[in-house]
Formats: sequence, structure tokens, C-alpha cells
Amino acid sequence: MPGTKRFQHVIETPEPGKWELSGYEASLPITEKSHPLTQDLDKANAEQIVQLLGQCDAEIFQEEGQIVPVYQRLYSESILTTMVHVAGKVQEVLKDPEGGLVVLSGGETSGRMAFLMSVSFNQLMKGLGQKPLYTYLIAGGDRSVVASREGTEDSALHGTEELKKVAAGKKRVIVIGISVGLSAPFVAGQMDFCMNNPDIFLPILVGFNPVNMARNDPIEDWNSTFLEIAQRMQKLQEKQEAFVLNPVIGPEGLSGSSRMKGGSATKILLETLLLAAHKTVDRGIAASQSCLLEILRTFERAHKVTYSQSPKIAALMKQASTSLQKNGRVYLVGWQTLGIIAFMDGVECIHTFGADFRDVRGFLIGDHSDMFNQKEEIVAQGPQFSFSQEDFLTFILPSLTEIDTVLFIFTLDDNLTEVETLVEQVERKTPNIQALAHSTVGQNLPSPLKKLFPSIISITWPLLFFEYEGNFIQKFQRELSTKWVLNTVSTGAHVLRGKILHNHMLDLRLGNSKLFWRGLAMLQRFSGQAKAQCIESLLKAIHFPQEVSEEIQAAPISHHIQIAKEKEQVIPIALLTLLFRCSIPEAEARLAAAPSVCEVIRNALLRVGRKRSADSIDTLKSTVKG
Repeated sequence: MPGTKRFQHVIETPEPGKWELSGYEASLPITEKSHPLTQDLDKANAEQIVQLLGQCDAEIFQEEGQIVPVYQRLYSESILTTMVHVAGKVQEVLKDPEGGLVVLSGGETSGRMAFLMSVSFNQLMKGLGQKPLYTYLIAGGDRSVVASREGTEDSALHGTEELKKVAAGKKRVIVIGISVGLSAPFVAGQMDFCMNNPDIFLPILVGFNPVNMARNDPIEDWNSTFLEIAQRMQKLQEKQEAFVLNPVIGPEGLSGSSRMKGGSATKILLETLLLAAHKTVDRGIAASQSCLLEILRTFERAHKVTYSQSPKIAALMKQASTSLQKNGRVYLVGWQTLGIIAFMDGVECIHTFGADFRDVRGFLIGDHSDMFNQKEEIVAQGPQFSFSQEDFLTFILPSLTEIDTVLFIFTLDDNLTEVETLVEQVERKTPNIQALAHSTVGQNLPSPLKKLFPSIISITWPLLFFEYEGNFIQKFQRELSTKWVLNTVSTGAHVLRGKILHNHMLDLRLGNSKLFWRGLAMLQRFSGQAKAQCIESLLKAIHFPQEVSEEIQAAPISHHIQIAKEKEQVIPIALLTLLFRCSIPEAEARLAAAPSVCEVIRNALLRVGRKRSADSIDTLKSTVKG
């Protein structure tokens, strides 16, 4: 049923969907549900994939529908009011910065977003001659910014210890904890700690599930569940001693892949809120809903401008997929903060698709000397942690081959001579080069540089005549646009490779508790077996060749994850043992003989489906005879 729209939108947002109905995949939180729109994603061509993922991204800006239950959205009165209140709290720190700090914190994608936004807002403050007030925390430390380090977000104690370190000696600390599914123990512990120390700390929880869908499993090193902590924060919100910002944005186009819509919505929500606080504090006025709406509409505009390039995005996706299918590599080379978006996308392919860290890699061209908390953690730490211009020139450029694809990502305000020099070096190694170039109206790509690219995704932005803080709107738009393009291309490239079944990534590595439970849910979904049987098969696949003893069954989840994250194809193996009632070596042999994981599972499901149909017919015949 269509919702009544209160606001004028820049884009056409989708009508409320089937996933909103109370009975739809009722056992799963919204961020883990499969999206009805993309249920045949694995059968889509490149152009269709871009269209489908673009429609999913548009749901970020959807207003409340009239379907029960009515979920609060980004444009809901309750969310906008909370954003205004939180902006006011940030302004209090900006007005009296001595001893103040704003901490952005999360695990994996959320932690990388925290890193990106702290870099941006510290840049904004330095440009005004102000002392930077932002810092970030990411589960696993700075290495997790540039490399995949699953499992680090499962410790609440780790989160609180890191928070205590950065907040030492501070008088007023706002802690913005980001957990897309309201599930990360790293964030839960920090929120709990802040509530227990209200004289110094103010906790702000950001996620995209209703509070009643927050994870309620015990946290191994903490005495409260995420649900209990979030409910306590809701109660304290009445006194403005804690805040929960959790608009619903719908399921991901690729089930559970919160790097996509969840990461984008995090960026949109927090940059809108924080920028509104900075813009208005200089004028001596409070942030208002109208200020928030003005910024939100610029992000809607970014969606419209980005997806107007759909044919070229699809062409890039096909090129990337071709490289990967030939065992080549895809390199994303970005200037300034667009380089951060680039290496984020590459890193996230590892745990999302079970990809090798060399498959899709991002590099940052430009100075990064003052971005990181502990730069020594990531410099000269081996190939897995490579992300800089020096790394690209030293390790990647000499080994480039003609089956590799290289995408250059820059704005026309960057050093275009530097861009041209690097493109010329790469062109000698591979013909598969493309550009994602951002410009403003009136700017043109120099002809010599333009001629070097067989294809260019050229995104032109309108001129913005804003005060200083307003200039950052265009920077944020370009980053978000780049993120949408790269997420769509890397996801689509893996879909075209046959890595996806319907809209599920089966071959994921069980690197943390969230992925463990997601894997279990997929076993139940595709096998139709009871939870107990699925757990038994999953534990057997994880611990094989060791027998699953009572002691192993009683072990904490972290023990299973520690073993599972070093193994490949755990979920496909467990699923095949359930579908065929076969041994693990038999399941492994079936996988080894198949062209792709999804192909063997798809055939298994068809065979089991036919057998079930035949059994039903036999049962019917015997009933009739009787």
C-alpha cells in the first residue's frame, strides 16, 4: 500500500515492499532478510544488476508506509527530531572544545566509515583553524581499516578498553557507536560503558534495525546482550542521556551485505547530522530539521546523478568480471578520500565473497600521514596491508598483466598531471583501463588525458555556492557516488562469476559471530532441515576431520569461529551433507568436480526438489490405492 509522502523528493523512491509485512522471514532482523526485489539476482545480466541495486539504494530515502508494522525511516519525524537533538549535543562540544572529543566507532565497514568521517570532519576543522575534535575506533585497530580482519568485533571488552585509551583525560566525550544490525559486541560494550559513566560520556547508537530486533545472544565477555543495552539506551533517551538513531532502510540487495546500503546510510545519516551541527554553530543558531532536509536532498541528488550513468557502470562491471574469470585482478586507484572508498571496497570483497585479498584491491593516491591513529600498524606490514601510492608503484605496477583491469578515480580538482603520468605507466601493461571522473559544471577533462581512456564514467555536479562548511557537501556527494559505483561493480562482478545463489552469498568465511549465525540461517533456508540438524552439520564441517564430541558441542561460538575462519567452503559442504545425506569427503568431491559452488548447490536443490515431488506423488498413489 503506498505511503503518503510528507516531503518533496529529488528521486522517485520505491513504494513499501513485501519485506515490510510482519510475516516475511519473521525470524530474521530486517538487515538479514533477503530482498524480494533481488531474489533472482543470480540470473540478472549486468544492466539488470545495476538497476536492481540502484532501486535498493533508493530505499534509504523511502518514507514511512501504511503497512503494519510501520517502521521509522530516515525522513520520519522521530528520527529527524533525534538527529536535531544529537546535533545540539555535538554543538555543545564544538562551543567548548577544551577537553572535548567526538568518537566514531564500529567494526568492519562501520569502523571504516568511522575512519573516513573522522578524517573528513578533522579536515573541516583544520581548514577553519580549529583544533580537530574527532577520532575513530575500529575493532582490531588500524590494520582493520586497510585489511579484512574478521572476528575482532566480537569482543565487548576490546571495545571498552580502546575507548578508555582515546578518552583518557577528556572531560566530555560523545561516542557514536555504529552497528548496522545492532549486533556488534565491540560497540555494545562501549555503549554500556558510556551509560555507566554519564558524567563524561554520551552514547549515540546508530543502526538500521528496530531495537526489538537487536541481537539477543549472550556476549561472551560481557554480562548484557546487545538488545538489553539498546533497550536501556531507549529509556535514557527520554532524559537525553543516550540516543538511538535506527531508521529502517530495508534489506540489502545481497542478503546481509551491510557494506552496501548499511554503509551508505551510515555515511548519509551521520554526515548530515554532523555537517548541520558545524554549519549552524558558526552562526550561533541551533541545528534544525530544515537544515537536515537540505543536506539529505543533496544525497538524494547524488543517487540520481550516479545512477544516470547505469550503462557505463554495467560496462565496467562486465570488464571487472571478465578479469576475475580469467584469474586476473581488479585495481581501484583513487585520489584523496576517494582512495579510502576504493580500498574499503576491495577489502570488503574478501569476507563478502570469500575472495582472495589480491582479487579486488584499492589504493589511495595522496598524503595519508595524519589520517591514522597508529600508522606504524599498517606501514611495511606485508602485501595484505598494502594501500598507498608507494605500494601500488612498488608491488602492483611491475606485475600488472593484460588481463587485469585498473579503474582510476579522481576529481578534476586533483593533480591531473599526476593522474596522466600514472595512467600512461599502467597503459603500457594492460589495455583494460577506465576512469570514474568527478567534475563540476564548466570543468572539462584535458584532451590528452581523455584520449588515454577507452571508457570514462563522467559524473558532473552542479556548482554549489555555500559557505565553507557547505563545500564539504560536494566532497561527501562524490564519495557516496563513488561508493555506490564501486559496490555495484564489485558485487555485480561476483554475481556474473556465479558466486551468488538467488541473492545469497553461500561461500562466505565464518569470520565472526554475525557470519556464523547468517551461515546457519542459510543452511536452514536451503535445506529445509531443523535448526538442531543444521547446527550439527555445520559443526561437523567446521571441525572435520575431528569428530564433534560433547566437549566441542559445548564450546563457545568463538571457538568454532577460530577454526572456521581458516577453512574454505564450510557452508557449501555443510549444505551438501544435509541435502544428500552424504559424508563430508563426498560433499568435497562434488564441489571439486563442479564449475562453481553455486552451480553444484543449484543442481542439488533441483534434484532434491524433484525427489520431494516424486515422494509426494508416490505417497498420493499409495493413499489412493489404499
